[in-house]
Amino acid sequence: VVVAALPVPLSYFPGSPANLWPTAGSSTAGAAANDAGLRTVGARRVELAIDGGRCSAWVCGDGPLVLLLHGFPDGPATFVHQLPALAAAGFRAAAVTLRGYEASSLPASGDLHVNRLAQDVFDAADALGEAGAFDLVGHDWGASIAYAAAALQPERVQTLTTLAVPHPAQFASALLDDTAQLARSSYLMAVQQVGTAEAHLRADGFAALQALWSGWSPRWTHSAAAFDAVRERFAMPGVLEAALGYYRQALDTTSEAGQASQLLYASPIEATALLLHGEEDGCIGADYVRRVAVPGALFRKGLRVQFLAGAGHFLHQELPASVNEALVKHLLAANRQEDGAPARSRPGSRVGS
Repeated sequence: VVVAALPVPLSYFPGSPANLWPTAGSSTAGAAANDAGLRTVGARRVELAIDGGRCSAWVCGDGPLVLLLHGFPDGPATFVHQLPALAAAGFRAAAVTLRGYEASSLPASGDLHVNRLAQDVFDAADALGEAGAFDLVGHDWGASIAYAAAALQPERVQTLTTLAVPHPAQFASALLDDTAQLARSSYLMAVQQVGTAEAHLRADGFAALQALWSGWSPRWTHSAAAFDAVRERFAMPGVLEAALGYYRQALDTTSEAGQASQLLYASPIEATALLLHGEEDGCIGADYVRRVAVPGALFRKGLRVQFLAGAGHFLHQELPASVNEALVKHLLAANRQEDGAPARSRPGSRVGS
């Protein structure tokens, strides 16, 4: 979850870095969500040029473009269930690897501010041949980036669908008054400890990252293969540091990039917006989301919030059928032609593969 505009000093959070991370548990067999799984569902891997590097994406289907942004600690394979469902509904779905989550996109300058991550979204769309409007989906950090992207170039984001994370300004709005959410968010203190956090997360084969999966989605029994893909990604040189850099640079309010990023989160969202959230989310509690994620001035066309019973933070993997149904319904409502099928193109776009 993004910590931009966090209205509380990190020292406010109880505990110390040594005890802020949960204890890892075991995982048993389930649906694997790795690169092999993405190929199995018919997705193809492509390389996309972004500012200062290249990122990979997995593409499935043909039609209006839907970009999907993963979160932390995760990768594009998290959308293994969504890509074929979107393709079947007539869309071209592309799950993009976030900047720094692979060697080819590690920024030489170290810049991982949200304003740059938001621009990456449009660079990826351009590289996929989409010069006009498209639909945007984000989970966890991907959701936080999606909110910023929708504010950065509102004319290009037709619909916004976010999973598990409310708008950062809304998230921060009542945090000081909610001790339960403060406790859930205490890991934010741990990730600020440069060097200490990296060492702890790498220990025992990234056991602490696996513990986050288990704690944030307590009812989900993920497969060993699913987490192996994450473990392999975070073992790549520079990836863990980059992922933690998202959290650290989100607190920057003084540099030019930091101020530009904060401004994006203060700007309204013009896109039709949907937030999907699990009732059992152990990262951001459903009760807290009900309190803060309300339609208002931030969402010019309104915000619809839908809660999924029995799902946690990784709701799109836990209850893929329910998430896919809500997602496709949201997209079709904005993209439908007279015959009920998605429009094949939009003004100013050049839809291709």
